[in-house]
Amino acid sequence: MSYEVTATRRRPQQFDDLVGQEFVAETLKNSIKSGKIAHAYLFSGPRGCGKTSTARILAKALNCQNGPTDNPCGQCSTCQEITKGTSLDVIEIDGASNTSVENIRQIKDEVLFPPSNAKYKIYIIDEVHMLSTSAFNALLKTIEEPPPYVIFIFATTELQKVPATIKSRCQQFNFRLVAIDKVKQCLAEAAAELGIQADDEALFWIARESTGSMRDAYTLFDQVVAFSDGHITYEKIRDKLGLVGIDRLNTVFEACAQNQTETVINLLDEFLQAGVSIEQLISNSADYLRSLLLIKNGVKKESLLGNSPERYSSVVLGAWNTVQIERALSIYLQLYRDIRYSLSPRYELELAFSRLCWIGSYVSSAEVKKAIDAAQALLSGAPVQQNKPAIAQNSVNTVVAVPEPVEGVETTAAPVQPKSEESLGINPIPNGLPRLSMLDKLIEEEANGGGGEPPDADAESANPFHDGGPLPPEQSVAAPQAEISHPAELDERLKLHISQENVSDDGQAMPVMDIPLSASGYSENPDADFGDDGWSNMDAPPDDEYYPDEGELANNAEAAYEEATNPVAASAPVQLQETFVAANGQTISIAQLRGQVTAALAITDGFAASNVEKTGLWVMEADGVSTTVESDYDLSLIEKKKNVIAAEISNICGRPMNLYVTLKVQDKQEAAEKVEIPLQVNILVNAFKGTIVAGRM
Repeated sequence: MSYEVTATRRRPQQFDDLVGQEFVAETLKNSIKSGKIAHAYLFSGPRGCGKTSTARILAKALNCQNGPTDNPCGQCSTCQEITKGTSLDVIEIDGASNTSVENIRQIKDEVLFPPSNAKYKIYIIDEVHMLSTSAFNALLKTIEEPPPYVIFIFATTELQKVPATIKSRCQQFNFRLVAIDKVKQCLAEAAAELGIQADDEALFWIARESTGSMRDAYTLFDQVVAFSDGHITYEKIRDKLGLVGIDRLNTVFEACAQNQTETVINLLDEFLQAGVSIEQLISNSADYLRSLLLIKNGVKKESLLGNSPERYSSVVLGAWNTVQIERALSIYLQLYRDIRYSLSPRYELELAFSRLCWIGSYVSSAEVKKAIDAAQALLSGAPVQQNKPAIAQNSVNTVVAVPEPVEGVETTAAPVQPKSEESLGINPIPNGLPRLSMLDKLIEEEANGGGGEPPDADAESANPFHDGGPLPPEQSVAAPQAEISHPAELDERLKLHISQENVSDDGQAMPVMDIPLSASGYSENPDADFGDDGWSNMDAPPDDEYYPDEGELANNAEAAYEEATNPVAASAPVQLQETFVAANGQTISIAQLRGQVTAALAITDGFAASNVEKTGLWVMEADGVSTTVESDYDLSLIEKKKNVIAAEISNICGRPMNLYVTLKVQDKQEAAEKVEIPLQVNILVNAFKGTIVAGRM
């Protein structure tokens, strides 16, 4: 065939022709110049970045008739044979199809024979990671100590699959992806060689689609050249390859930003009818959103955006913030993963664009937290620092106006009250938070020295908080008496007549309250004039059997005292009798010891403190404290915190103490006396015995 693909025609033939691999080229050239040639090389990197081409250039540099040289001539018979792949001394082996030990055994037998025409016998094994473990093991000894005329060059795209024993015997070179700008430059040179006119936007799209692989770029370039008729444009690529394009994406995303769901669905239908695949549309949308996100963050580099920043819609950039664009991009990345298992990929696509129509209302959790923090500061009365005007002083609350001194007039510095936020024109409510219209009028009334009753009934109905409502407790206590107003009638009824007749021993007057009493001796109820609403604590209590007589109350009190002072009879024993000297020299009781232990553990270990509360009577032993618990569950819990509690007891007592916990012995309950069922109940039970079937007995 006379036609040769661009990737083969433009394969590098010199070290200087390698694109994007300057480190590898310079290192190999210097090693050849200095004569420090290794016996094994390992080239690794992504596809299409020049690994096999570099291996062939190295083979020509070593076997050139003018060499070894870092610049092979390419004209001698050896160089031409290596370029065509017909050299007997440069053997290229496909590692994917020669994976067994037998293939490696053949190599071991061949290396015993010197090269026929060249200086070195070179083995180039491509995709070496495909060799089996046995084949790698068989190759170890050969590549570690080969004959001086044998050189191995390995190439792989998956370096992690190559055993470490092979890596340690080779010089490793890592090949990198080619930058987009360099790929575009190579494509422009290839188009010029073919006499084809190509737009920069079209070549830039091809370079981005190649993802850094020169072979992929040249392959896609040949495909585009086939239908471009001598002129490569982005519009031709978009229409022939079923792409969406930046202009169409601007249209559909502007409709999303304006919340026009119907328009968006119709545009999607047009794209799909025009032959655009769902996967391609999702991919282009994700690229578009990524570029918007980069622009929002100040990135204007064209190689990263894929187009010039001016080509992206300003409507979309103005409608969505960075958080919303990040959310939209995550939706499409997840959509691409989900469509392979979806009931209908088109439904998934339409749902994603429908969600994009209301993405402008999306609020992230970080923004919600900021709003909650601002609302909390507002409700707690703390000033909200936002949009404050520039003031000469360091703080708003420390603005002090000092008048200029006047001759012959003495001036006294009066304390200046700090200005409020409203008087300074500061909005106390942060942006984005809702505010009540009734509170706006309240602020105006307070600024005018308002408060009290509204001027008319209409104002009262429009503003239910005309007087500002009740003051907070900390302010109401310190409020002056003149500001507290009550109805005159209520003040008269609640008035207490206080006289200053009695005088104490130290000469101070003792007030005597003259409280009006009723005929029965109880104080009068101020609400008695408005009707009796039952009885209250200010009226005579009614006669009722609920209230015990004085003798019964005395008996109950005496019984309660005996129960409290008797440790045996008390349900919650009070330990006051047994005392000891603590570490600080104080004499405390067992009950105080338990309280101090509980208080200390409540700060450091709440679970241990709760376990102490579940223990029973504490008894001081020689080397510790013994107690009991009610259930096995409580015993298991306190066993986990036993060392913590014992350490706290030792700290208070000033000596090592242990904690002994046992299960409290429960009193056996007497078996309940068997009660005979009445005859009438037995008759009814026997009458209604049976099974309910289909709603009937």
